[in-house]
Amino acid sequence: MRVRGAVGGLKVYLLAGFAVLCLCAGLWTLSSATAGLEVSSTRLGPTPVTVYRLPDSGPAPVVLIAHGFAGSQQLMAPFAVSLARAGYVAVTYDLLGHGRNASALAGDVTSETGAMRNLLNELQSVADFALALPSVDGRLALLGHSMASDVVARYAAEHPQQVSATVAVSLFSRVVTADSPENLLVIVGAWEPGLREEGLRVLRLGGRDGAQEGETVGTVADGSARRLVFADNVEHIGVLYSRESLAEAVAWLNGVFGRSETAELDIRGPWLAALFGGILLLGYPLSRLLPRVSLVKLEGGLGWRRLALLLIAPAILTPLILRPLPTDFLPLLVGDYLAAHFALYGLLTAGGLLLLGPPGAFRASPWRPTLAAAGVTTLYTLGAIGLALDNFALSFVPTEARWPLIAVMIAGTLPYFLADEWLTRGESGHATAYPLSKICFAVSLAIAVALDLQRLFFLIIIIPLILVFFIVYGLFSRWAYRATGQPLVGGLANALAFAWAIAVTFPILQG
Repeated sequence: MRVRGAVGGLKVYLLAGFAVLCLCAGLWTLSSATAGLEVSSTRLGPTPVTVYRLPDSGPAPVVLIAHGFAGSQQLMAPFAVSLARAGYVAVTYDLLGHGRNASALAGDVTSETGAMRNLLNELQSVADFALALPSVDGRLALLGHSMASDVVARYAAEHPQQVSATVAVSLFSRVVTADSPENLLVIVGAWEPGLREEGLRVLRLGGRDGAQEGETVGTVADGSARRLVFADNVEHIGVLYSRESLAEAVAWLNGVFGRSETAELDIRGPWLAALFGGILLLGYPLSRLLPRVSLVKLEGGLGWRRLALLLIAPAILTPLILRPLPTDFLPLLVGDYLAAHFALYGLLTAGGLLLLGPPGAFRASPWRPTLAAAGVTTLYTLGAIGLALDNFALSFVPTEARWPLIAVMIAGTLPYFLADEWLTRGESGHATAYPLSKICFAVSLAIAVALDLQRLFFLIIIIPLILVFFIVYGLFSRWAYRATGQPLVGGLANALAFAWAIAVTFPILQG
C-alpha cells in the first residue's frame, strides 16, 4: 500500500511539473507575440481601439479588424499581429456592447436599420481615426469575423471609393453582390458546413457558376476580384487561429495593394492550448490540497431509471414552460433567457431529487469549510482561466455596467449547478451521468431555439462554447468532489464561473 501510495504521489508531482512547464511555455510565447511591434491603445469616445504597427516604418495601408458576436478585440489579435508584421497598420476595436466598450448596442439587432446602423457609424469613426494616423498612406482595407463580416461588407458597399479590399471570415451577409464589396476574400472554416455553401454562393455570383474554392476570379484593377478559401480542420473560432487563414489574408491584401512584404505569422493556437492545458492539468494536483469537507461522500444516489427521468424531464419541460413567458429582463442579448433556462432547469432537477432521491439525500456538511473550499476552487478556476483569457483571447474583466449582470446571472446558474452536481456525482452514481446531463442541457437549448428561432438565434453560436465550458469546469468540479466529498463545492464554483463568463462576454443592448 505504501509503495502504491508513493507511486501515486510521484505521478501527481510529475503531472504538476508537466502542467507548470506547459503553462510557462504558453505564457512566455504568447507574451512575446508582439515583440518588435509598436502597440498602442486609446479610446474613441466609448470605443477601445488598439493600433499595431512596425516602428519606424514608412506610411502603409491600414486594415480595420472587427470581431464577431460575443467577442472582443483580443480575439482578433492573430490577424492584427500577422498583418502588422507584414508592414500594414492594423487596428482592432471592441464593437458597441462588446468587451470593454462603455456603450450599449442600441437598436433592434434583427433590423438592418437598427443596431446595424449604429455598428456602421462606429466603424466610420474608427475608419476616420485610422486614416488620420501619420503612419497610414490613405489606403484602407477591412477584415471582419462572423457577425462583423456583415458589418464590414455593408460598410465597404457604402464606401466603394474608400475601401480597397475586404476580408470576410465566416461570412454571412445579405448585401454581397457580384461586384460589391470590391476585391473580396472569403475565408470559411472547413468545419462550418452552412457557411461553406454561403461562401460558394458568393463566389459564383455574376455568372461564375463554375468557380471553386481556392480559385481567384475577377481582377483587382477593376475591383471584381473574388476568392474563397476553406481553412482546413477548423470551425467557427478555430478559423481565427488557422495558419491558412492568416496566410491567405496577408497574401490577398498584398495582391490588392501591390506589396510583397511577408513576415512570420502569429500562430498562437498551439500556445493557447499549452497555456490553458497547463492551467487545467495543474487543477488536479492543486485540488488534492482542498480540505475534506464530508467524511462520507454526499450524493443523489439514484438508480438508472430515476436518473434517466431527471436527465430527460427538465430538458423537455424547461423550454416548453419558458416559451410563452417573458424573458427579456436583462440588457444582455440572450443572456436573460440563459439565466432563466439555467434557473428553471435547476429547480426542476432539485425538485425531482427531493421527490425521487433517497431520504436525506441533501445531507448537510459544515458550511464554513464548504464555502472556503468553494472559494479557493473559484479563485483558481475563474481567476487563472479568466486572466489568461483576458490577456490572450477574450475580454474577461467586467466593466462597471457588467457587475449587476453578473449578480443576476448567478441567481440563474446557482440552482442549475448545485442540483446538477448532486444529481451526477457520487460513489454509487454512474460514470456517464455528468456528460449525459450536459448533452441533455444542450438538447434543451436546441429545443428552445427551435421553438423561437428569431429571438434565440444567437444561442446557436453559443451552444458549442457552453459545451466546452461544461467539459473544462466539469473536470474541476469532479476533482473538487473527490477531494472534499461535497458536491456543493464544485457546484458553487461552476455557477460563479458560468455567470461571470456569460455576463462579461454577451453583448449589452439598449432598447
